[in-house]
Amino acid sequence: MSFEHADHWVWDIWFAEDGDLFHMFYLHAPRALGDPHLRHRNARIGHATSADLRDWTDHGRVFDAGPEGSFDASATWTGSTLRGDDGLWRMFYTGSVFLEPDTHANIEMIGLAVSRDLQQWGKRPGVVLAADPALYETLGTSDWPEEAWRDPWVFRPEGETLWHMLVTARATHGAGDDRGVIGHMTSEDLEHWTPQPALSAPGAGFAHLEVPQVVAVEGQRFLVFSCDGAKLCGERAGQRGGVWAVAIEADLPAGGYPIHEARLICDERLYAGRVVIRRDGQAVLMAFENEGEGGFIGRVADPVPLTLSADGRGLVPAQEVSA
Repeated sequence: MSFEHADHWVWDIWFAEDGDLFHMFYLHAPRALGDPHLRHRNARIGHATSADLRDWTDHGRVFDAGPEGSFDASATWTGSTLRGDDGLWRMFYTGSVFLEPDTHANIEMIGLAVSRDLQQWGKRPGVVLAADPALYETLGTSDWPEEAWRDPWVFRPEGETLWHMLVTARATHGAGDDRGVIGHMTSEDLEHWTPQPALSAPGAGFAHLEVPQVVAVEGQRFLVFSCDGAKLCGERAGQRGGVWAVAIEADLPAGGYPIHEARLICDERLYAGRVVIRRDGQAVLMAFENEGEGGFIGRVADPVPLTLSADGRGLVPAQEVSA
């Protein structure tokens, strides 16, 4: 059964595994706001657990937004959760500050919270990561309405000592509506981070590349991200958006991610997709139900089994292959 709240919209999700449980962290905001677009200004992070990705136990809100003047004073957005070498769980999450009540202008930064048990979390005030203006677009340097620096995905490739963070970011050059890139930072200790050049080039037809993730499915590695139809541009303009995947030869391929080769996994009826590997080895897509006949839905869909496309360079729902 899908995961939903009677009185809250639920959307972006990410996962951690501990023992027999999958831990899902999710964004939510009250349906009492009326307009689902207002959810972004009021988002908080929740936590739920499941043994099978279908039946969930909800544990409620993880923590609140910060006080006035903090980087997460308006809302807490999407992140990633992992365990460090010291045994502590770390959640890197997006903080947002909206500058005016009637505009979309906001500044996004990345913060850190830590936990020993994935239940009780404490923010680490000294770790707040902002977009480096020498490498990435910042608010006011174009007509884009936000300073995009969100959706961190943190991982360490096998055999490496450095941790890597992928970030939804925008380039400082290129057509204004086609600057979406994968931002990049590195760290030796998960506390101190060094900005790096983007891992993709602008001009691939995406105004933004949301909730990036690197994952292996049936021996092929992929970068997975989301972009809705309204943010497609260039040769992709007018097409249907959704959850995308691009085949890669390594977690951090030489020359960066070939975003221009990205293919849809599913259209934007599902969004902010994450690929999770079940206990039986089956890859499934976890995403939220986005738009329906009645407008925004705002609940987590049941897992969608995935397999490789016929040429092995894409990800598709398994039923499409078996049909």
